[in-house]
Amino acid sequence: MAKRTLRVLTLTAITVLIGALAFAQSSLMAQVKQRGYIRIAVANEIPYGYVDANGTAHGIAPDVATAVLKQMGITDIQWIVTQFGSLIPGLKANRFDMVAAGQNILPARCQQVLFSKPNSSYGEGLMVKAGNPDNIHGYDAFLNNHNLKMGIVSGADELEFAHAMGIPDNQLVMLPANADALSAVATGRIDAYAGTGLTVQRLAKNSSQVVPAAPFTQPVVNGKSVRSYGGFSFNKDHAAFVQQFDSTLAAFQQTPAWTKILTSYGLTDQDAQAALSKTTQELCTAQ
Repeated sequence: MAKRTLRVLTLTAITVLIGALAFAQSSLMAQVKQRGYIRIAVANEIPYGYVDANGTAHGIAPDVATAVLKQMGITDIQWIVTQFGSLIPGLKANRFDMVAAGQNILPARCQQVLFSKPNSSYGEGLMVKAGNPDNIHGYDAFLNNHNLKMGIVSGADELEFAHAMGIPDNQLVMLPANADALSAVATGRIDAYAGTGLTVQRLAKNSSQVVPAAPFTQPVVNGKSVRSYGGFSFNKDHAAFVQQFDSTLAAFQQTPAWTKILTSYGLTDQDAQAALSKTTQELCTAQ
């Protein structure tokens, strides 16, 4: 009797496992329809993707994602807030279905996840103490003064820019989230916070103790001034969904509504046009 019970339990466990594997391998659209909603992660970075106190998502990426998914027949979205450095690991572990955080499309990231076509384009910036006492106007300041410390959010591509310019790790301080940058700069834990230009400007508005470094010289990597191209990312198992999402996004980008979303969060018409100037393949292969 015990053996029979064990056999039944084993067969039940196998059946459950097979069912779970089949669900994991089914198309994302089928999963969303069965579940009733799609799970989208943001890193709470204004203005790229964040959730307010009421649980409502805002930002360049969430607003566009909501509009595109609606056209695909998906209107129920579960928003998940996580640290920037957990976005790609979370996708790979299927803790959420897509990321709407304006992630820069980089070759190293493309090896791990699938990216949509570019949805935004933006430059870099540095946040420093009010008055800019260390006269920091670009990444080169850290090459000229080895006592300076630069703060970077863990997982952010500013780390790659810093390394490419030759700034050593002992001058770099990893921060859990961009919100931590305000106190880190104000208290002197770091001399500057490196983030996108829009992030720096938004953060600096929250404190009279910090300001965006101005004028600012964009970092130069491989002889080119840095410009980032943000996209939506997905698990590599969901290529069919990404293809449908891309097709719908491409059509939406031809409407005034898309440009209005981008410019309402501080990007320019030129930034919007820049986002259309590159393909995902070009960015993933660093062409």
